[in-house]
Amino acid sequence: MAYSSILNWITFNDLMQNPWYPYGNTYNLPFDIAYKLWEIIGGAIAWLINLLIPGNAVSTWLISDGVCVGGALIIFMIVIFLVVFICTLISLWMERKVLGRVMDRRGTMIGMKGFLQCVADGLKTFMKENTIPKKVDKMTYMWTLSLVIGVSVLIACMIPLSGRWFVVNYDTGLLIIMAFFALAPFFILVSGWAQNNKYSLIGGMRAAELMISYEVPMLIMISSACLLAGSFNIGDIVNAQRDVWFIIPMIVGFITFLFCATAEAERTPFDIAEAEAELVEGWQTEYAGMKWGLIMLGDYFRGYVSCAMITIIFLGGWNIPFVSDSVNNFLPEVVFLLKTWFVFFLMIMIRAALPRVRTDQIVNIGWKVFMPLSVVNFVIVLLLKLGGIY
Repeated sequence: MAYSSILNWITFNDLMQNPWYPYGNTYNLPFDIAYKLWEIIGGAIAWLINLLIPGNAVSTWLISDGVCVGGALIIFMIVIFLVVFICTLISLWMERKVLGRVMDRRGTMIGMKGFLQCVADGLKTFMKENTIPKKVDKMTYMWTLSLVIGVSVLIACMIPLSGRWFVVNYDTGLLIIMAFFALAPFFILVSGWAQNNKYSLIGGMRAAELMISYEVPMLIMISSACLLAGSFNIGDIVNAQRDVWFIIPMIVGFITFLFCATAEAERTPFDIAEAEAELVEGWQTEYAGMKWGLIMLGDYFRGYVSCAMITIIFLGGWNIPFVSDSVNNFLPEVVFLLKTWFVFFLMIMIRAALPRVRTDQIVNIGWKVFMPLSVVNFVIVLLLKLGGIY
């Protein structure tokens, strides 16, 4: 083909008509954005090559249906990660600001409302020396670190922001996310062993102990929500709360889940796996420089996931009750993020108000308090279901 104008190469085709479109008949907003970006980038490159070598086959190939979807998939992954990364940075900034106000100080002040402090800390951590102790099991040491961070990023990216903003839309989506969420403590335990350091090993064992104590009640409460909605699909659970959020029939479950999620994300007062005063830095002791920085970032990714799960299960997801569909369909992603940050605000207030608990206390709370409460919540849901109310 020989065209004189770049606009002949950049044509915004209908995404849904592309035979390689991976989501079938379901519209996906971030993929649509990525598809249009690729049409601009790929079309511009194709036009430039055709300008230099008129009539070549590469230019036509670059704007073919299959290549457009392939290029869009790469940009799609970048878009999803950037959105989650920025949301996590906002959570980090919010925690510093709120804690600063609670402690009667201003909090971070560098850059726009203090937001650039996060960027400055990232650069500072990146510049630190990257040391690895001699006696560690190097392969396990590095692989477990990569898996801890990788799994945290993966589940954060899998959280949908709305019915049109998602990565996967499986019928068992909630269970898949929880399965990935439960993997991190296993990797932490192995990582603590691989460092050949008693403080790291104790920190890893404590993390595994936390997992057993809190994930069982969490799974019972998730199954309660699924029973109430009649589905494991995240979209179905959110749509089931269009008129009444699940926090009303499951208020016991909401409070219990909030504390369990705080513990699962290793946040204060349940951060005994990395207690600085007792264990130096717990299972993170032998990770220096940017490795430590990425671990901290992974913790915030998991904190974001915890808050998003609460929003999905108890707070109606991206829906606002008692409003028309036109209002609900206007920027539902923003509604979802505002609810998620509100839940994170509650976690920050818990951190500011409560002291760190001991190991025996956290196990007792998990098995003797939260476990019975989760069963009570399940019985309430069962009665509502049998009574025909839901």
